[in-house]
Amino acid sequence: MLKRLRGVEVRDTFLRYFAERGHTIVRSSSLVPKDDPTLLFTNAGMVQFKDAFLGREQRPYSRATTSQKCVRAGGKHNDLENVGRTARHHTFFEMLGNFSFGDYFKAQAIEYGWELLTVHLGLPKERLWATIFRDDDEAFRLWQEVTGIPADRIVRLGEKDNFWAMGDTGPCGPCSEIVIDQGPGVGCGRPTCDIHCGCDRFLELWNLVFMQFDRAPDGTLTPLPKPSIDTGAGLERITAVLQGVQSNFETDLLRPIIAQVEEIAGRRLGADARNDVSLRVIADHARAVAFLVTDGVLPSNEGRGYVLRRILRRALRHARLLGMDEPFLGRVTGRVVDVMGEAYPELRRAQERVAREALAEEERFGHALRTAIPRLEELIETVKQRPSHTWMLMGTDLFKLYDTYGLPRDLIEEIAQEHGLLPDMLDWQGFETKLRDAQAIARMTSAAVWKLGAADLPAMLRDLGKTHPTAFVGYTSLTAEAQIIALVRDGQPVKGAGPGEQVEVLLDRTPFYGESGGQVADRGTLRTDDALAEVTDVQKPLPGLSLHTVRVLQGTLREGQRIRAAVDEDWRAQVVKNHTGTHLVHEALRRVLGDHVRQEGSLVASDRLRFDFRHFGPMTSTELSRVEEMVNRHLWRNVPVLVEENVPYEEALAKGAKAFFADKYADRVRFVAIPDFGAELCGGTHCQAIGEIGLFKIASEAGVAAGIRRVEAYTGPGAYRYLRIEEEALQESAERLKAKPLELPGKVEKLAETTRQLERELQRLRAQVAGGLAQDALARAQAVDGVRVVTARADDLDPRGLRELGDQIRAKLTRGVIVLGAAGEGKVTWVAMVTPDLKGTVHAGHLIREVARLTGGDGGGRPDLAEAGGRDPGQIETALRAVEGIVRRMLRGGNSP
Repeated sequence: MLKRLRGVEVRDTFLRYFAERGHTIVRSSSLVPKDDPTLLFTNAGMVQFKDAFLGREQRPYSRATTSQKCVRAGGKHNDLENVGRTARHHTFFEMLGNFSFGDYFKAQAIEYGWELLTVHLGLPKERLWATIFRDDDEAFRLWQEVTGIPADRIVRLGEKDNFWAMGDTGPCGPCSEIVIDQGPGVGCGRPTCDIHCGCDRFLELWNLVFMQFDRAPDGTLTPLPKPSIDTGAGLERITAVLQGVQSNFETDLLRPIIAQVEEIAGRRLGADARNDVSLRVIADHARAVAFLVTDGVLPSNEGRGYVLRRILRRALRHARLLGMDEPFLGRVTGRVVDVMGEAYPELRRAQERVAREALAEEERFGHALRTAIPRLEELIETVKQRPSHTWMLMGTDLFKLYDTYGLPRDLIEEIAQEHGLLPDMLDWQGFETKLRDAQAIARMTSAAVWKLGAADLPAMLRDLGKTHPTAFVGYTSLTAEAQIIALVRDGQPVKGAGPGEQVEVLLDRTPFYGESGGQVADRGTLRTDDALAEVTDVQKPLPGLSLHTVRVLQGTLREGQRIRAAVDEDWRAQVVKNHTGTHLVHEALRRVLGDHVRQEGSLVASDRLRFDFRHFGPMTSTELSRVEEMVNRHLWRNVPVLVEENVPYEEALAKGAKAFFADKYADRVRFVAIPDFGAELCGGTHCQAIGEIGLFKIASEAGVAAGIRRVEAYTGPGAYRYLRIEEEALQESAERLKAKPLELPGKVEKLAETTRQLERELQRLRAQVAGGLAQDALARAQAVDGVRVVTARADDLDPRGLRELGDQIRAKLTRGVIVLGAAGEGKVTWVAMVTPDLKGTVHAGHLIREVARLTGGDGGGRPDLAEAGGRDPGQIETALRAVEGIVRRMLRGGNSP
């Protein structure tokens, strides 16, 4: 009988079922894949187990089960444009899965899936179908034998549908899908509707992947070390079926979030088809935003951050369609936390941060939406006034919408399609041309003009640097009333800049620190009564010349205008902690490692610090601990940071100042000292007292060049977050080993000693087994033209074990040839040996090459000893039987391979 369970109960039932059958419940991994550049986001349950499937990682269990958070928006698996328009597509979803790493295979995976669905969740057997890969006769037989499902409800499909791969590369294999027939009342309603129809009547519930191969970038399929199982079942889909609803959005996993949107928008799901799309989009995207930001992804213009920004802006656009003009995402993501926080407590910890990032993006994009969408709709209407066969939205217009107003390409396509313009009616080729041109200009202006120095600057800017130098007031104030001296775009002066436009602004005075000395530039805003611009970068190509890169958010900036410049206080606060931190770590390194330590470079960012220094070798863990402890002990003293302006250079050096790498100093310099802990010549911004740093934590130490080492570290909140991550990892490890965190060293040492004992015992047993195998093989030796030919199969031995066995046999032979084969992890290992008295007659390398080729491999070696590999263990016996014939031919003069 069908069990009407809540979503949380479905998740718990699934995990508990497999836990009772020997599976370890493994916590969902981050949406940001660890050490996997082939993936944008975690898009399936098996991602965190990829190395286990490939044999690169040994887990303490061979069976696992998870409820994995997944995102499919970008890359190969991209459902973004379908979200809201169908009952099933999501950017974020949960994938339930069970996994076997060389433990059970097809039969048990099928049995588990069938029993859980039909017995524990109560789905009717007569409504379930199975699909298999077209050539998988084994799966066809097992479905009938294990479940009793009739053959006419088992459907063979091609590689597109039933051969699963995580991405373009990685683990893959044939699969079987469990499909439920929801009845003629669901889906297209056509009398001819069957399992091949794309409607929702026949709904895939569970995909069982029989993981057998690793796909390389060139498409080559290599057998995995052990055949394994990877299954995936969408929590939202199963919940919808069990709750008797036809859309995932009607389940209790998503309906409460939609209810929050309904409350804010004053709209109701089901009242209007277009509004329904928007309600579903916002609910789905709010889940994706909450989870992505929680896992450390922030909106940006590249990579994962850009995908998040697209998701955010698509949600904002649909909010405007519902008439929602005020910030709302914080409230909706808050409801996501209410619904999902128990299963994913990290959401609760990050709730404020999620709301803050969402609000920032709403404020940033809100003005663009109010101006850009009407402009796009105006362009579309102009195009539609022409004959339909000439409809085309030109690349120049598309690029302006993208570059000036910040409309993502997919959002432009979606809006155009809603107004009747098909994708091929948008001139994206012209858009790409404009984009390439703009990127070339940006490279020229940003890199070649602003950052190369005076010789490369336009004469106008060189002159302004002399006649209107920018006074820097940022040491003592984070705000300043200032006047715009000039606006510059692409190296040329402009009189004004409007919404969406990016320009360089020269001010008569500024609180913004320009990037220099390894310290990143400040960020913040320029404001007038009716204009607002975001400062994203500040460069100082000449002394006295500070160029502020800004994007106008609203109103217009004009030459001569009075503005209020304000540095982002939080940004500056984090930067100064890290800058003062670099001074502390520099001094600590010199005291721990020696006076030879010299700075070779640094990065002082808002989220971390990086310090490059000259040293002859890697630091020991003890040295790193001493540096870290020394820095923390000094910052807890909370002594003031002493700054002296306009000090004669020689005087500053006489006071013990250390000069920064690659900086050129004037005759008079800025002297920064920490009492009893070093002094430096530094133009950067610093804490008033070192106690403001709060905490210092080294994250890594590594070599970056010959004789150059690099320390990366965190301060303040960044250090706290780093320690929390380490603590969580330690706690997880302790739980796995059933120990307290402080007991881990002893626990690990006991495990290591147990492992050493087992390895010694294994070696002893291998020697014992090898002795028995040697006697048995010698007893079965065959005589070929006066030569004893010994062949044997020893699947329990690795290559080293095979060689040792061969040595034992050869020691008891005269005029003998030995060929040994072993199967393991889906591969074949071969060893051939020839006694010295057959030199020049039988060549071991040539012999083993011929034998290996019979198992799909190759190899070679010396005349007396050779090794090879193969890919088909099923042919080992055939190859061994062929040895006598090959040896006979070689003895009679046919020694070539």
